[in-house]
Amino acid sequence: MRVLLMSTPEFGIPTLHALIEHQYGVVGVVCQPDKPAGRGLRVTAPPMKREALGRGVPVFQPASLGTAEVRHELGATRLDLILVAAYGKFIPDAIIDLAPLGALNLHPSLLPRWRGACPVPAAISAGDHETGVTVHFVVNEMDAGAVLSQATMPITGHDRTPDVMARLAVLGADLYLATIEGWLAARIVPQTQDHTQAVWCDRMTKAHGRLDWTQPADVLARRVRALDPWPGTFTPWRGAILRIRDAEPWSAWQGDLPPGQVFCTADDIAVATGQGALILRTVQAPGKRALPVAQFASGRREFVTAVLGQ
Repeated sequence: MRVLLMSTPEFGIPTLHALIEHQYGVVGVVCQPDKPAGRGLRVTAPPMKREALGRGVPVFQPASLGTAEVRHELGATRLDLILVAAYGKFIPDAIIDLAPLGALNLHPSLLPRWRGACPVPAAISAGDHETGVTVHFVVNEMDAGAVLSQATMPITGHDRTPDVMARLAVLGADLYLATIEGWLAARIVPQTQDHTQAVWCDRMTKAHGRLDWTQPADVLARRVRALDPWPGTFTPWRGAILRIRDAEPWSAWQGDLPPGQVFCTADDIAVATGQGALILRTVQAPGKRALPVAQFASGRREFVTAVLGQ
């Protein structure tokens, strides 16, 4: 079995490890090109590239998969099967046709729920109590291919997107191996998705991080956890952006303050919301490091009477 793995971020690394450890022939890894990152915009290799090179696996980083040159280069690996795990780009039929066994994708949701680019932030934001991974065929429509297998996992009330993604990556690697074995042995019958039940999640932008204080506190707290680390959550304050790095809902609070009003209790600093209050734990001013909210407020007395979001 000669496998070509198409993956860019950390999510695919457990799959690479599992394939190598179970002696699959990983003929190469295809990931996106190096990109500028960080404050200095230093050109940085994606996590999968660094891991693959460290394991002695050839790496391909085409700017586009649509050229004859790329198709020839990948075809020269004599691959049997393509496995995808968060590659991040559309894969044309001309590439899929290189693999006699086709292409499978590992998607971090329980399809058809949360098709699209940000399934884990969407699941946390929506208050889902469980999520999972799905192995399905790659087709022309995003995340719409027939399903070969799924595995579920709970979402706790403290989980952030990186926590869930890390656990799903390990769960997915195990599921990938079991699915390949079962499918090739004809023990798995692919199941067509019920497209009428599909729920979509769009790619996140910075604008999605702005908190609307008229929403309930539990919704805002889930959003803080879901949008960590990207794009992060924030609120306008004094003409600048105040980032909310950590917060907890106080759903039982029933004060009569307007949404966005900061107030103090005996132990905490909180913000009134449309229902309940959001207890702030860690905040970050522009150009500064993140601080516990009490330390942040100690040098800014006006904060404890501020109205955020204006």
